[in-house]
Amino acid sequence: MTRLQLNPETIVECKRRLALAKADLINRLRYQQAEIKKGVDLSGDEIDQTVAQLTEHTLLSFQNKLREHLLEIERAFARIEIGTFGICEETDEIIEIERLMALPWTRLSIEGAEIREAVRKRFA
Repeated sequence: MTRLQLNPETIVECKRRLALAKADLINRLRYQQAEIKKGVDLSGDEIDQTVAQLTEHTLLSFQNKLREHLLEIERAFARIEIGTFGICEETDEIIEIERLMALPWTRLSIEGAEIREAVRKRFA
């Protein structure tokens, strides 16, 4: 099978955007970790304790989403290295340049995302 290729300028720009997004995520993760380290104050009445636990849960959930996004960025860097960056995992076609510029970590073209969403809805 012949593998389609993106132009080198697009890949360089996507790498730059990925690096910026990664740096931003790492900073946000560090901030969240500092917030969590402040600790949950379990003193006070039941309402205060509940609010503190809900706050901690919210911070941990947000931190998990940041880590998942960071993993997607790392996977995009890996796809660049192996030469599959910009190829839709669903359709095996080149992902739209505008989509890659907006979401350089994406693994799906618009068509591929629509296919996956339709399958997800069907089997949900």
